[in-house]
Amino acid sequence: MSRLVKPHGGGELKPLLLEGAALKAELDRAKGLKQVKMSSRETGDLIMMGIGGFTPLDGFMTRADWEGVCDGYKMASGLFWPIPVTLSTDDDGIKAGDDIAVVSDTGEIMGTMKVTEKYEIDKAHECMQVYKTTDLEHPGVKMVMAQGKYNLAGPVKVLSDGGFKAKYGAQFMTPAETRAAFEKMGWSRVAAFQTRNPMHRSHEYLAKIAIETMDGVLVHSLLGALKPGDIPAEVRSEAIGVLIENYFAPNTVIQAGYPLDMRYAGPREALLHALFRQNYGCSHLIVGRDHAGVGDYYGPFDAQKIFDEIPKGSLETVNMNIDWTFWCKKCGGMASQRTCPHTKDDRILLSGTKVRAMLSEGQDLPVEFSRPEVAAVLKKYYASLAEHEKVKVELKGHSAA
Repeated sequence: MSRLVKPHGGGELKPLLLEGAALKAELDRAKGLKQVKMSSRETGDLIMMGIGGFTPLDGFMTRADWEGVCDGYKMASGLFWPIPVTLSTDDDGIKAGDDIAVVSDTGEIMGTMKVTEKYEIDKAHECMQVYKTTDLEHPGVKMVMAQGKYNLAGPVKVLSDGGFKAKYGAQFMTPAETRAAFEKMGWSRVAAFQTRNPMHRSHEYLAKIAIETMDGVLVHSLLGALKPGDIPAEVRSEAIGVLIENYFAPNTVIQAGYPLDMRYAGPREALLHALFRQNYGCSHLIVGRDHAGVGDYYGPFDAQKIFDEIPKGSLETVNMNIDWTFWCKKCGGMASQRTCPHTKDDRILLSGTKVRAMLSEGQDLPVEFSRPEVAAVLKKYYASLAEHEKVKVELKGHSAA
């Protein structure tokens, strides 16, 4: 009998991705259906339903679900859920009872859906409840405000993983696959480390703190869309890979990726991260400073506090809170605000802007901030960007001549 946490809702994993003859038959049927184009975020949500990451959802949410999730963290059924999972359109012709095909922004048929409800929402209300702002500079708010006029609800059949397995190979693991890997290694207490960035020394320290008390850590990297300026998934994965290979004990870390876009919803997104990590088999989620945040929209530890505000028993996967970490020159090593008595002048702290500027200029990052092997991967990436820009300028000059 498995010692891992149960999937969300207490039942079995519920992957909606069809296979074999059923997949072929539904894909043939889908080609004759009216099409609704999904955003990148909606496509990622659908793929998560397909692989069982959003167990036990069977489709996009109804108005009652949307309202319950926005206002009270729960669907109409009473199931805990922190962020709406919805599909939108501007198509006036679609009505309840229709069968539709849902397609990605590249035109690939991703699934089919039986429309059970078509409804309008107050987008500003969703933004205030989920993101705590209606500021269009917030990338999550911008996504909601760009949605279509109507939301469509109904059960889905998923027909594709969006090419993630083909692109990322063994790194793209489904919840069934991570659970099987944990079982094989004899793990039951597993901490998930959420990342959309390469791992610097502070991230390494967080993971190692978890390893001291857990059986292992799942370094779980977002493979979906990010905001401009963020490091692409393949570069991030390479950087994380060299870190694990050189600085972690064998059989303590598994690196994997998942197909969602970032919503940058801060505290609410931290809850979503814990929920789907439960489906992946993780008992804990490492929650550090400014988890899933952007700009100054959330307090640095709001994502930790929110776990104390939700009803008890909402999630089996619990938060592992760790304070802000850094290298302290006086301590002579990694430390946190909780353990280090020294001042900020003794700490090696670099902003993302500063790191990008140093890498773009080919400078070495301090070894106290980033392992040399990681920095080398990032320097190579930024050098390729610089070369690309140089070629563009040269081509533009030639065309002008």
